[in-house]
Amino acid sequence: MQRDDAFLRAWSEQIPDADETDFTRPVQPFRTLWISDLHLGTPGCQARMLLDFLKHTECETLFLVGDIIDGWQLKRHWYWPQAHNDVIQKLLRKARKGTRVIFIPGNHDEFARKYLHHNFGGIDVAEEWIHETADGRKLWIMHGDLFDGVIQCAKWLAHVGDSLYEFTLKLNRHLNSLRARMGLPYWSLSKYLKLKVKRAVSYVGDFESAVAREARRRGVHGVVCGHIHHAELRDIDGILYANDGDWVESLTALAERADGALEILHWADQMPVATQSGRASSRRDPVHA
Repeated sequence: MQRDDAFLRAWSEQIPDADETDFTRPVQPFRTLWISDLHLGTPGCQARMLLDFLKHTECETLFLVGDIIDGWQLKRHWYWPQAHNDVIQKLLRKARKGTRVIFIPGNHDEFARKYLHHNFGGIDVAEEWIHETADGRKLWIMHGDLFDGVIQCAKWLAHVGDSLYEFTLKLNRHLNSLRARMGLPYWSLSKYLKLKVKRAVSYVGDFESAVAREARRRGVHGVVCGHIHHAELRDIDGILYANDGDWVESLTALAERADGALEILHWADQMPVATQSGRASSRRDPVHA
């Protein structure tokens, strides 16, 4: 059996309930949470910060909006440390304890698309979803790669870009190791470069507009996606566009409060700096819609 399939089989296994939670920080309650682009199976995945997020939040419904496991990288080079296994175990534990967990595969974990409408360890696998917020808004949930011309028309080019991206992330890890020794918090080099490159900024805008147009055609109030590693929450011609970002660069999630209000959580800003670089402080600056 291929390794990709083995992952999904492993999700059905029983896992101990032992958990380590920092009780000095409160668990934040939400109605719904969306996370995507974890890229488990790559050195770029910020699994430690992701685990901190999963331990200090709770919700009724958790959407995994694609690229949870990076099958592309795993086929090139096997990388699966304990922290990545801990993330899978934590997701399974949440499902067992009553959180509804819905996994919408992306292009990097497209192997899971052959398991649509199946359930693994309490996690439902779906191609897309319509979510209704507490204030009655209907949101279309999908990963977003179907709107990426590079993925659809030139997959080989996407793989080349993926390799260059991995190099940037490797450089980013060395840079942040130096920043940590200097007592500075996490900072993403790859995110900075993408926002400074004119063509990349143009691509993000084109992607967002295309997704919003399709959401309008479907008759929904908004859309939630991932894929482009750029967290955003804004109105595009009357359609709410929400991108939950990623756990490689942005370390972000999309959250719905009990009243239906949406916000982007920047988790690197919420974690005590002591856990990142040896200094004890934290801050929070959410974006609401």
